[in-house]
Amino acid sequence: MSEKSDFMALPINVEQIQELLPHRYPFLLVDRVVEIVPDVSVVALKNVTINEPFFQGHFPGHPVMPGVLIIEAMAQAAGLLTQLSRRFKGDKGSPLFYLVKVDNARFSAPVVPGDQLRFEVSQKRLVRGMGLFVARSLVDGKEVASCELMCAARAHK
Repeated sequence: MSEKSDFMALPINVEQIQELLPHRYPFLLVDRVVEIVPDVSVVALKNVTINEPFFQGHFPGHPVMPGVLIIEAMAQAAGLLTQLSRRFKGDKGSPLFYLVKVDNARFSAPVVPGDQLRFEVSQKRLVRGMGLFVARSLVDGKEVASCELMCAARAHK
């Protein structure tokens, strides 16, 4: 991959992610980007720790990461794919993408403290401000969740 002069080098850390996404603690759910093919795919990571605020109530004595947050994390990874792809092309004034639809969500194993989630997101198409993505989450090479995501671009102020 040829690099633009202002393109972020891999890995992309959480401080750089905060330049690309509006999410902040406790709702920023991606810690690092380790692979990117602009307009094609991204691989991102989240380290799951017992300190996550949702573990207090989900579930006491048996902490399990909520599936809806795994989907949100995959959507954030899709957002990073769009933002990084635009940066790669030299476009810094990119719109935010909002999650508008989730299809075929499947969960095959619980995610618990100590796990490292690996998000693999591929862009199926991006047309007129609508993006369709295929996403999956893995722990130790085993798929724990997957879905299709649709996101819509919306300029932010």
